[in-house]
Amino acid sequence: MDLNLLVSGAVYGTTLTLIAIAAPRFTRALLAASLVVAAASYVWFALDAHTSAAWLAIELAGLGIYGYAAMRGVRGSAWWLVAGLTLHPVWDVAIHYAGPGRAFAPEWYTTWCLTYDLMAAALTAVAILIGTHLTEVPSPKPATASVIRLRTSMCTCGSTCSCGATSTCNATLGACAA
Repeated sequence: MDLNLLVSGAVYGTTLTLIAIAAPRFTRALLAASLVVAAASYVWFALDAHTSAAWLAIELAGLGIYGYAAMRGVRGSAWWLVAGLTLHPVWDVAIHYAGPGRAFAPEWYTTWCLTYDLMAAALTAVAILIGTHLTEVPSPKPATASVIRLRTSMCTCGSTCSCGATSTCNATLGACAA
């Protein structure tokens, strides 16, 4: 493995993660995006190399696995992001650096991605443990309900409604009936 690529991956992983943590509104989305892009890159490499449909299916399965971890990390516990970022180097090394994916995945990318993922996972875990905004689980946004008033005039049954109707009041709605 090229030491320059290992160091470069670690520096970029540290930089992006610190930027993401400094932007609380976008932290989870940025970390999730980096995980999905890392997995999607292997799909791109497989397509570019015109690999078999079976191999492409393996890469798409990896994208699904890491995409699922990213989604859960955005909507639930940030530990899902840590898990995805920690496990992605296994995908990098076992399948693409030392395994059969070496035939189409560039060595520079697998080497660089190894330390990028590990640094991002480590810094994200530290951010969770020290109690930053990543510690909290995002609450689902409440659905906004809109109430449409059927009539603007109110009445009581048996009285003359302001809309001009006599004794035609909908007691349930409290509004004049047409």
